[in-house]
Amino acid sequence: MLKWIESTGKSEEAAIEAALRQLGKDRDEVSVEILERAKSGFLGIGSCPAKVKVSYEAPDEEPEEVVSTVEQPPVEKPAEPAPVRQPAPKKAEPVSTSAPAHVEDRTAAIEGFLTGLLEHMGAQARPEIKVDENGTYQVELVGQDLGGLIGRRGETLDAIQQLTGYAVNHGQSKRVRIHVDAEGYRAKREESLVRLAHKVAGKAVRYRRNVTLEPMNAYERHVIHTALQDTPDVTTYSIGTEPNRRTVVAYSRGEHRS
Repeated sequence: MLKWIESTGKSEEAAIEAALRQLGKDRDEVSVEILERAKSGFLGIGSCPAKVKVSYEAPDEEPEEVVSTVEQPPVEKPAEPAPVRQPAPKKAEPVSTSAPAHVEDRTAAIEGFLTGLLEHMGAQARPEIKVDENGTYQVELVGQDLGGLIGRRGETLDAIQQLTGYAVNHGQSKRVRIHVDAEGYRAKREESLVRLAHKVAGKAVRYRRNVTLEPMNAYERHVIHTALQDTPDVTTYSIGTEPNRRTVVAYSRGEHRS
């Protein structure tokens, strides 16, 4: 709470000192406002003392306790409510290893096919299989020296994925998606493709001409299209037939890929 007093003296300093003595405070604990300056007058006639306003912070005053002289009836203390038990926090659910209810579980079929294929290839690897929230079987080949299973630009890995999908879905009314990876190659390849896409887009805009990329599978072409879908002055499309289908990054003069 801000409080203040007014004080007078022969000079401004004298008025301030008088206020400080009255308050019992130091100069740096207050703020001072000069209300009237001292005037000496002529031969002591018409002199006027200085007048100051000294403000200071005071603690808020607590209201006085009112004591009633009338006896009050005892107040019955309400019963405390029973403590509410908080439900235990849910643990993070791991990725399901089973197929959605409407699709027959293909985990055993995938594991059996890949185990036999890897043995036939002489690879020291085993499949680890999970099913993601979209029902896609995520297969990670685990082992050592897996470069041979990946192949040049992932061609061997793509072939393994295609063979597994064909073997597991053959004769089934419901097809499932199977994604085969090894040593995190897919994520690394995707990062490399995104960098390539932006580099080629810059070249297409700079020279105002189309650039045709090397043959890619459907997934890799999709990565290129997605990476450049919002890039100004560039559009993308694919030409040719599998397995030699290619993506073209074209200068579009301000248009966007639809």
